[in-house]
Amino acid sequence: MIRNQITRRGFISLTATAVALRAQTAQERGRKIIDDTIQALGGDGFRNMQTRTENGRAYSFYREQISGLSIARIYTKYGPSGMMQRQVFGKKQDEVVLLNPPEGWDITYRGATALPAERVKQFQETSLHDVFYILLKRFQEPGIAFESRGKDVVENLPVEVIDIFDAENRNVTVWIHSSTMLPVKQRYLRWDPTINDRREEVTRFSKYRESGNGVMWPWDLQRERDKEKIFELYSDHVTIGEDLKGDLFQLPAGVKILKK
Repeated sequence: MIRNQITRRGFISLTATAVALRAQTAQERGRKIIDDTIQALGGDGFRNMQTRTENGRAYSFYREQISGLSIARIYTKYGPSGMMQRQVFGKKQDEVVLLNPPEGWDITYRGATALPAERVKQFQETSLHDVFYILLKRFQEPGIAFESRGKDVVENLPVEVIDIFDAENRNVTVWIHSSTMLPVKQRYLRWDPTINDRREEVTRFSKYRESGNGVMWPWDLQRERDKEKIFELYSDHVTIGEDLKGDLFQLPAGVKILKK
């Protein structure tokens, strides 16, 4: 009876060890794939990216139908406290959205209106879950882990599937092309207090091109929410490493502040 008891205990111990080894192997493989992805994105050029300017066309969708089209120029800067953006729309480039958390502004020729706090918070959440931001700014963050889920085929592309977890239990799933090692898709679930439920946020990346300092960047970005396309940015030109001054992301001096 003692022998059987020891055997059972030994079996349980061996099983637990095997599970631990499999988990460790999955994390080691995930980390190796992520290292290869950073190299494919440009290595040190990507790691040192501080600014990006995207010029092109922005499409918005409602129930899978185009609801808006605009010429767009999007300036992005990575600072110590996070990501900032200046989004400029229209032929005259006179419609501006500033996102510099905790502030956000909608600026027109009439003046500036403060964006709702929820809009700014959503921008921050989107940034935290963005695979490029994770690899650029959160890669060495305490508690972050990359776990391989193995190979798969997504939209006729061979991919490696990686789950990314952080210390606050946020989870992003990323599909990385098996040959190019560039991200082709990501997915995360976001809590939306307006509907008291989670929303599935999916972004697809394609048409990668060298965009400065050896950085490979997707020139076509598509976003879906709950399986419906909501936004697409098709870039005609992307510049990495342009000197973007800090005041580009601040309210212009003397601008009229409008009430909501």
